[in-house]
Amino acid sequence: MLRELTAAHESWPLATPFRISRGVKIAADVVVVEIRQGNARGRGEGVPYARYGETVASVLEQVRDITTAIAGGMTRESLQQALSPGAARNALDCALWDLSASLTAQSMTAQLGQGPVPALTSALTVGLDTPDAMQAAAVQLRAAPLIKVKVDAGNPEAQLRAVRAGAPNARLIVDPNESWDIKLLEAMQPVLLDVRVELIEQPLPAKDDEALEAFRPVLPICADESCHVAGDLPKLLKRYQAINIKLDKTGGLSGALELLQQARTAGLQIMCGCMICTSLGIAPAFHIARHAAFVDLDGPLWLKEDHPGGARVADGKLLAPSEALWGAGGR
Repeated sequence: MLRELTAAHESWPLATPFRISRGVKIAADVVVVEIRQGNARGRGEGVPYARYGETVASVLEQVRDITTAIAGGMTRESLQQALSPGAARNALDCALWDLSASLTAQSMTAQLGQGPVPALTSALTVGLDTPDAMQAAAVQLRAAPLIKVKVDAGNPEAQLRAVRAGAPNARLIVDPNESWDIKLLEAMQPVLLDVRVELIEQPLPAKDDEALEAFRPVLPICADESCHVAGDLPKLLKRYQAINIKLDKTGGLSGALELLQQARTAGLQIMCGCMICTSLGIAPAFHIARHAAFVDLDGPLWLKEDHPGGARVADGKLLAPSEALWGAGGR
C-alpha cells in the first residue's frame, strides 16, 4: 500500500529567550513529518540547526527529495543510506518508527523490549547571561537535582560561581558550546573542581579538539558538536570521556541506538540531549536517555505551550510524553 508523506515548518514561541555562546533563540523552529499508510500514521520532528549548515528550507527540501521513495515503502534501513544524518533524516526516521508502532499495534516500548519508560532526572538549563541574572535563574531552579550551565569565554568563572551560589546543592554540567580554547580550559580546571562541576560539554571548537589528546582533565569532557554518529567514535576515544547523543545529530532513533551501543562498548559515559524542540522531538530520545548517566531533555520546557500530553516535571523528575503523542501501538 502506498504511503502519503507531508512535511511542514512549525514555530513554537519560547516562554523566555534561550541564550548560548552562539546566539539567542526566541522560538523553536521545527520540521514535522507525517507519514500515512491506510489508517495508520507516524510522525517525527527535526530541528534544523545552523551550526550544521541547516535551515528550515534546506531540511524541507531534503524531505521533498525523498518523498517518492518513502511513498513507495522505503525502510528505515534504506533511509540511513539515502540521507546524511541531520534534522531531515531524524524526522523521517522517527516518523517511520511511529508508523511501525501504529501498523503493528506494538508500542515503541514493546518493539524495543525495554518496558515502560521511567521518569528521569533531567538537567534544567541556566542560559547565558550576566552573572547576577544567572544567579537569579539558579535560585529559581535551586531545588532541581541537576542543572546545566551555559557559559562563554568572557567570564566563565564568575558565571559558574554565581550559579553555584544560587543553587548550592545541585549537580552541575557546564556547556561552553565550543567557545573556549585549550588555555582557558586549562586555567578553568581548579574552578571546575571548586564549584563541583561533574561534566564539561564541548569546551573547544570541534575543529580544534585534537588538543584534548594531550590534555588530562580533572573531570570528564563530553563531546557534543564533535560527535554525531557511530563512525565518529574512533577519533574521539583519545579526546573525550563521554558523548552527548542527540537525535538531530544521529539522524534519528536508528542512528542513536547504534551510537549508544558502540559508545557503551567503548566504555564512554553517555549523555542524552536535545535541541530546543517540542515533546514530539524528545519522545523518541527517552529510549536513549533511559540508558544515560546524564540526561538533558528540557527543550520543551522552554516553550510557552507544548503538545497536549507532552513531557512534564513532577517531583524533580522528567516524565516522558504520552505514547499517544508518539510511539503508541495501533492508533
